[in-house]
Amino acid sequence: MTDFLTSLVAVVVVLGFMILIHEFGHYAVAKWLGVRVEVFSIGFGKRLLGYRKGDTDYRISAIPLGGYVKMSGENPMDERTGDPAEFLSHPRWHRFLIAIAGPSMNILLAIFLLTGVYMVHYEYPVYMDKAAVIDGVKPDSAAAQAGLQPGDRIVKLDGILNPTWEQVQPRVLISPNQPLDVTIQRGDKVFTTTIRPKAVTTSEVGSAGWYPEEPVIIGRLEDDMPAVKAGMQEDDRVIAMDGQPLGSIDAMIERLQQTQAKPVDLTVQRGSQTLSFHLQPVLSKTEDPKEQRYRLGFLNKEETRVTTLPFAEALGLSLQENKKYSLLLLELAKKLVQGKVSPRMVSGPIGIAQEAGYAAQQKGWTPLLALTAGISLNLGIFNLLPIPILDGGVILFLAIESLMRRDVSLRIKERVYQAAFVFLVLFAVMVIYNDLVKTLPGLAERLP
Repeated sequence: MTDFLTSLVAVVVVLGFMILIHEFGHYAVAKWLGVRVEVFSIGFGKRLLGYRKGDTDYRISAIPLGGYVKMSGENPMDERTGDPAEFLSHPRWHRFLIAIAGPSMNILLAIFLLTGVYMVHYEYPVYMDKAAVIDGVKPDSAAAQAGLQPGDRIVKLDGILNPTWEQVQPRVLISPNQPLDVTIQRGDKVFTTTIRPKAVTTSEVGSAGWYPEEPVIIGRLEDDMPAVKAGMQEDDRVIAMDGQPLGSIDAMIERLQQTQAKPVDLTVQRGSQTLSFHLQPVLSKTEDPKEQRYRLGFLNKEETRVTTLPFAEALGLSLQENKKYSLLLLELAKKLVQGKVSPRMVSGPIGIAQEAGYAAQQKGWTPLLALTAGISLNLGIFNLLPIPILDGGVILFLAIESLMRRDVSLRIKERVYQAAFVFLVLFAVMVIYNDLVKTLPGLAERLP
């Protein structure tokens, strides 16, 4: 119950803040250009509370799944009076500035937040910066079928030369059931092959079945599971299982499937101590409702390095990271439209709440601020998509009208907006349904 309340409060604060920033962008530019703003609302539907100042009703509404700014004469279905304060009475470049202001505020917020996080607490997984040398290959995986082996180094993947694991993982993730060209160095031999990552988990993300060398560090422990019952603690480092060294969490998972219910002995480092634990794995559910596997009951925590960056470096890294993930988001959107990836890869309010709740439970504010930056970037990019009703749709219509040198007829706009509204409602229903499907079976993380 406590986790639920934490997630609820976290998602309300995070989404509420981002929506406020987004709508403030529209509001501030509209007021600056002399457009009358009738409503500034956080949420949709029935007005719950608020106050009126001047021409504007500032309100909180019943459905907390977004927000909006209502400007005079903005809706094509509204009756136009020719009042110079109406939205459509203003030149197209004014309307363009108003439309792009909301997404721009979200993108700027993402850059600002990440810059602040990096200046205070720049934490990153150690293995992500390393060359993509394969530590292990899962049986029957895409990598195994391509003949890849432990010790192989990925020297080129999907056009990226000498990639690090940070570059490899997103490319595989957004390419389920799609061919990826990969060049491998094995000793003195270099060869090129093609892998087709398999769609895994309820999110149907791509998995090549290879994994890097990565230490096994206990993260969140699950109640009533062998690890917590044996007295293992968060931040314990598992260095061996049954006397054999462990190179990664994936290697541990594979060994557990081989030994199944047979008890295992773990050698653990806890600070300066070396401890031993005797545990019996149990067959348990994973995030995939069709899959059960032998588990000990903890989430792996990545080994990280922590430092701080001066402002210039923090800003440069923030710009670089936001650019990288913006391009990934656009590619994901393109693949969704092409039907190359599953809509289940998209998380809605339930998925966001889970992530926000988990981030809120971490030490300090930086995990939640970093998550907020990522969600804000998503919101900004999503609103720039050329879908009518969204800001990108408004910009698209303005571009078409500029080329035509006249306005698109109100009747056509009305029909397009109605169709777009139905599409967005159906999309929202689908995303929430997918969230429920992914949430009910279990945790959406690697579960050893």
